[in-house]
Amino acid sequence: MLLFKRVKVRDDEVGLLFRDGEFRGLIEAGTHWFVDPFRRVVVEVVSKRVPGFVHARLDQVVRSGELKGRATVVDLKDDQRGLVWVDGRFASVLGPGLYAYWLGCREVRVEVVDARAARFEHDDLRTIVRSPSAGALLDVCNVGRGSEGVLFLDGRYVGLLAPGLYAFWRGAADARVVEVDRREATIDVAGQEIMTADKVTLRLNAVVAYSVTDPRRAVCTTDDAKGALYREAQLALRAVVGARDLDTLLGDKDVIAREVEQMLARRAEELGLAVLSAGLRDVILPGDMKELMNKVTEARKAAEANLVTRREETAAIRSQANTAKLLADNPTLMRLRELEALEKIASASNFSVNLGEKGLAERVMNLL
Repeated sequence: MLLFKRVKVRDDEVGLLFRDGEFRGLIEAGTHWFVDPFRRVVVEVVSKRVPGFVHARLDQVVRSGELKGRATVVDLKDDQRGLVWVDGRFASVLGPGLYAYWLGCREVRVEVVDARAARFEHDDLRTIVRSPSAGALLDVCNVGRGSEGVLFLDGRYVGLLAPGLYAFWRGAADARVVEVDRREATIDVAGQEIMTADKVTLRLNAVVAYSVTDPRRAVCTTDDAKGALYREAQLALRAVVGARDLDTLLGDKDVIAREVEQMLARRAEELGLAVLSAGLRDVILPGDMKELMNKVTEARKAAEANLVTRREETAAIRSQANTAKLLADNPTLMRLRELEALEKIASASNFSVNLGEKGLAERVMNLL
């Protein structure tokens, strides 16, 4: 039977002495002998280089007072959390419970914070949330550039959050942040088959530009503000296009776009949105209607060309009639025209003119 037990504790270690299962004290560095014929003595050697002292009977060790001056003891209540820095670097986030950190080997600082306010704010927030232990105690969200966050606590609206990083204590409240993009966005209303007033079925593609003006209303009024605006744009297109015939529709696209924009503006305001512009991008006719429209256009252009031709012919005939009247009233002018004709013929080819009638030469000379 062994009567003695030998225990060696190094300089960076400490021994926990238990006798008959009860904590009896701490053992400093050195070699220690214990009389233990019945094996009732247990010494647990732990390293002080590991700052956190974790033990199943930590409460007994703390109550004994042996840790005074040797370790930092932190007892966190349900509404408290702890932030631990080791050697000037953030180490972990602590939930409610009893903790102890050895002094001497490492520089340990524990900051106790109040968790009754659901939102956690700290100068070193970005460093703290990167800690693996933060995920178990904190809900972290990041509101991106050009957006705003709508904050709800336990289902109640609290306020708006500017772009940035935010953290909320788990258990303090049910925190939810809905990120709303405040930048200009567009909705493509594509492939809408609508019947005009004259029973022609068209396929329209429209585009609506909008932005969020009231993030709270955009989130609370409907579960999908963009989807609601899309449905309203569909209805507005059907109402405006259905009240016009095909010719009016094709000729007044800009007017139709303005009417759609005006119809959407009021509903968009109720959704927390603002319609910036609306327009028809494509008007697609059925295949047979395209052929018919092409034929109508072709016939119209042919009729216009025929009309222009007739106008030119009428003008030419009217000019000829005026010339004939002028020549009839002035015989000398008529003779001059005849001589001009003879001159053109003579210059074009070689021919001879025989003035056989007596006195004709004298009359020609008189004309000249």
